[in-house]
Amino acid sequence: MIFSMTGYAIASQDTPYASLSLELRSVNNRYLDIQFRLPDDFRKQEIIMRELITSQLSRGKIECRLNYSPVANNTNTLQLDNAIFEKLLELEQTVKARYPTAQSLTVTEILQWPGILGNNNLPLDTFGEISIGLLQTALADLRDSRTREGNKLKFVLLERINQMRRLLESAIPRIPTLIATFEEKLRTRIEEALGNLEDDRIRQEITLFASKIDVDEELSRLQAHLDEVERILKKGGSVGKRLDFMMQELNREANTLGSKSVDLEISRISMELKVIIEQMREQAQNIE
Repeated sequence: MIFSMTGYAIASQDTPYASLSLELRSVNNRYLDIQFRLPDDFRKQEIIMRELITSQLSRGKIECRLNYSPVANNTNTLQLDNAIFEKLLELEQTVKARYPTAQSLTVTEILQWPGILGNNNLPLDTFGEISIGLLQTALADLRDSRTREGNKLKFVLLERINQMRRLLESAIPRIPTLIATFEEKLRTRIEEALGNLEDDRIRQEITLFASKIDVDEELSRLQAHLDEVERILKKGGSVGKRLDFMMQELNREANTLGSKSVDLEISRISMELKVIIEQMREQAQNIE
């Protein structure tokens, strides 16, 4: 299969005490870049989450966002964390000893302090386990999303390959006739400009110049590169970097084809090839 680097997934779970939802957003990137947006109480889960994502994805910019909302009507299950509360009061006294005019903490500020309110019925560690489960669910959905998008990209790239093959098929039969016609024109011009030269010398000049305009080699390499791109797509897996390299090679040959061409039709084909290659390059940059 071919995997896109673009995708989105969300997983959520409600408990009697809080609601949790985890979002994964993925866009294209040269490497795997993971960014977390987690509540402070869930920061210790980041290492496990990073390992899970790394085991499933190899490229892309990933944003992992966890939303945690305690149930408003469940305040009777909340208790003050005495250890944090006592430490907070101790710190307040230390600050006031050095800065007497400092204002005291309000009740609201104390209750909003991270971790100050505990929950008798469902400890935070349990919510941590729930968050890992949500990540596993979201990762599976994200992989499915990236797979579906990847299959679409594969279809688009294979269609572009067929377009390029048709262009090459229309160009190949023209080459022998073009070379023969150009050789005849060149022979006539050399004889008119230089007079009676030996046949061998004229033949050498014609052969030398004809080799400079012969694009048969470029057409053959273009066909070989298309075969390789098709093989990569059919093999599947993490092929984005290989495809990006092949786009560079295809573009190189198409440029050479245009620069050596002495025929308007071949020049036109070269331009169309470069347009298609650029379209393929843009699509390939979204592939893992």
